[in-house]
Amino acid sequence: MKRFESFGLDIGNECLWRSGAQIALAPKPFAVLRYLVDHPGRLITHDELLDALWPETYVQPQVLRTYVLELRKILGDDAGQPRFIQTLPKRGYCFVAPVTDQPLTDDSRVPSARAGSAASTSHTGKVTGIVGRDEEISGLNEHVALLASEQRCVVFVTGEAGIGKTALVDAFCRQLDPALTAGLARGQCVRGVGCNEDYYPVMEALSQLCASPDGETACRILARMAPAWLALGRETRPVDPSAMRSVPEDRTLGQLCAALEELAAVKPLILVFEDLHWADDSTLNLISALARRRAHARLMLLVTCLPLKGTTGYPVKALKQDLLMRRLCVEMTLAPLPKTAVCDLLTRELGQESPPDLAGFVYQQSEGNPLFVIAILEHLIAQRFLVRQGADEATGWEQRAPFSEFPVLEAGVPDKLAQMIELEIERLSPEEQQMLEAGSLMSIAFPAWALAAALERDVVEIEEACDELARRLYFVERAGQDELPDGTCSAFYVFAHGLYREVLYQRQAGTRRAKRQIRIAERLGELFRGRSANVAREMAMHYEAAGEWRRAAEALRAAALHARQRQAYASAAELLERALHLAENLNETERAIATREIYAELKRAQQETTTGIELTEQLSEKA
Repeated sequence: MKRFESFGLDIGNECLWRSGAQIALAPKPFAVLRYLVDHPGRLITHDELLDALWPETYVQPQVLRTYVLELRKILGDDAGQPRFIQTLPKRGYCFVAPVTDQPLTDDSRVPSARAGSAASTSHTGKVTGIVGRDEEISGLNEHVALLASEQRCVVFVTGEAGIGKTALVDAFCRQLDPALTAGLARGQCVRGVGCNEDYYPVMEALSQLCASPDGETACRILARMAPAWLALGRETRPVDPSAMRSVPEDRTLGQLCAALEELAAVKPLILVFEDLHWADDSTLNLISALARRRAHARLMLLVTCLPLKGTTGYPVKALKQDLLMRRLCVEMTLAPLPKTAVCDLLTRELGQESPPDLAGFVYQQSEGNPLFVIAILEHLIAQRFLVRQGADEATGWEQRAPFSEFPVLEAGVPDKLAQMIELEIERLSPEEQQMLEAGSLMSIAFPAWALAAALERDVVEIEEACDELARRLYFVERAGQDELPDGTCSAFYVFAHGLYREVLYQRQAGTRRAKRQIRIAERLGELFRGRSANVAREMAMHYEAAGEWRRAAEALRAAALHARQRQAYASAAELLERALHLAENLNETERAIATREIYAELKRAQQETTTGIELTEQLSEKA
C-alpha cells in the first residue's frame, strides 16, 4: 500500500482508498497514478510514461493528459497549485506529495462499514445475486426504510451501457424484506415506442399492479380515483392511449398521482421505470408530479438511465437536474467494478477460482464493465483459450496459454459487444458515423484536425460537430485542446472504451480507411513542416495501416535519425528493424535498395548503442 496524505494506493486490488473509503479507478488511470507514485519527486517524461504503459503500441500524448485530468478530479488536485501531480510543460509530470509504504494489513485500508462479516459478502453476491454492488444495494435499502415514515423518494440510477443498472435493480427487488410487504411494479421504456405512445412504461406498471395478488385493491382504488386509467391497468398488453385524450391531461395526471398515493397508503409502493432516457414526455411529467407533490406518501420511484450529457433542453436531463437542485431526488452513479469484484464475477461464472492472471487480463480489457467482463470471458471460451479439463461440466477450467498471447482487440471484439456497439452507432446520422470512424483511425484519443484531414472537411465545422456528439453520446468525451505548430488550437476527444474505437475502425472498408490514413499522415507532415522528424513515428503508423510501405519505411528512418540525434540509440535501432521488416513488402528493385540503406543505418545505431552501454558501465565503475 502506497500512502500519500489521506490516500492509499492499493496495488494488489488496483484501487484507491481515501480515509477508509474505496475509490474505483479504471485500469489505465490507475496505471498512470501507480507509475507516478512509484517514482515520486522526479520528472516523468511523456515518452517514459507512454513506453511504460503502452510498450508495444503507439499512443498519442493527449491520452496522458486525459487520464491526468481524471486523476486530478479524483484527488481534488489543482493544476495551478498542485499537491500531488505537477505538470512540467512540454516535458511531463512529477508526483510532488511525500509517499510512504504501509503493510496491506493496515486497518485504514478498509472502511469500518465493510469490516467483519459484511466484507465477506461484499463482492460474492451470495445475498443479492450481484457482484460488487453491496454498497449500492444498502443505499437503496436506506431509501426503502424511509417509506415507513411516509417520506416519498425518487432515485436515479445512472451509468454507461453494460455497467449493471438493470442487474442492480433486479438484485434490489429480489432481496426486498418480505416483512415490508411492499407493492412493486416495473415499466420498461422502449426506444421508438415512447415517442409514439404516451405513458408507455406507466401502462406496463399499472398492468402489473392490477394483475398482482393485490390487484383487486388496485382496481378498486383506480375505479374510484382515476377511472380513466382503470382500463389501461386491466389490459394485458399496451393500450393505445388515444382513448384517453378526451380527458384533459393535467386532470388525468392528477387523478393518477392521487390513486398511486392511495395505493401507497395501503402498503408501501415501489415503482421502477427502466431506461428513462427513452421515455415519452408524459411519463416524465408523471415522475415530476409525483416527486413534487407535498403530501406524505410511502412511495418510491426508482429509475435507470444512461449518463445524461445532452443540452439543458434534453427532457430527461432537465428533469433530473431540476429535481436534484430542489433536493427532490438523489442520483446513484454506478462506477466500474474494481479488480477484486471482477475476480469474484469470473469465479461465479466459471464455478471455480479463476485461472492465474485471468482476472487481471479481463479487468484490463473490460475496464471493470460487467457486461464486457462476461462477453470477454465467453469470447475466451469460444476461442478455446479457456477449456474444461474434462467432458463433465462439473470439471474445472484451465487456460491453454498465457493471456499475454491473446490480445482480445486483435482477435476481434466479442460478437455480443460488437452487436451492441453497432446498434448504438447505427442510431447516429451517416455524417456522425463517418466522423467517429475517422476518429478511430488515430487512437483512443483523436484531434479534430485529424478528422478534418481524413474527411477533407473544414476543421472548425468538424470541431463544432464533435462537440455536439460529445454532449449527446456517453462514449465520447471532449478531453481538452492542443496547440498546433502554426499557433492555432485544435480540440481533441476520447472514446470511453477501446472496444468502441475497435468496432468503428473495423466497420470501414479497407480502401476508404487507407485513403483516410494517408490524408492524416500527409496533414501531420504539413503541420510539422521543418520538424516532421518529431512526428515521423506517428506518420509511419498511418502509412503502414494504409499499406504505403515505402513511405512508412522512410518515416521510420526519419524517426530513427531523430532518435539518434537525441542519443536514444536503442530506440533508433528498434525503429530501423521495423523499417527493415516493412521494406520486405516492396517490389524487388525497391526492396534491394531500401534494405541496403537501412542495414547500414541499423549497423551504425547498433554500434552507437554498444558504445553508449560501455560508457555507462565505465562511469558506473568510477562512481
